Amino acid sequence: MKSDVIRVYADSSVFGGTFDEEFAIVSRRFFDQVGAGRFSMLSSFLVADEVGKGPDQVRALFDRFLPTAELVRVEPESLALQAAYLSARIVSPKWSDDALHVALATVAEADLIVSWNFRHIVHFEKIRRYNAVNRLHGWRELGIHSPREVITYEDQDV
Repeated sequence: MKSDVIRVYADSSVFGGTFDEEFAIVSRRFFDQVGAGRFSMLSSFLVADEVGKGPDQVRALFDRFLPTAELVRVEPESLALQAAYLSARIVSPKWSDDALHVALATVAEADLIVSWNFRHIVHFEKIRRYNAVNRLHGWRELGIHSPREVITYEDQDV
């Protein structure tokens, strides 16, 4: 029987978003829903490294969710998929870590990746291209969304 819990890889922008005026309310609601069990959190050493360079409050939030998160390791499959994204010129090598986030989520078979990165991850043209490369290399498509698109709202009809 398939669980109703949605496996979500959250990149570092979502953690940082909780302390950004533009994204704070939605980011906090996302993490509230992780805490309530709607989402099962996936993270990675890449997220940990990026968050580790951030403000204390962002690191503290990450540390709060780390004990219950599934930690995704960088494996040869994810590096090969990252290279395929770069070869397809979805992003330039300068933004290879963004491609690695998508590859890690894909290889870990996450249902979704959530990000506030609208330039290199959550962009309609890039989403299509990431998923085309995924299919070409035998991986399933990945839902790529902002937290705003995946949270439930208090006034939402069921």
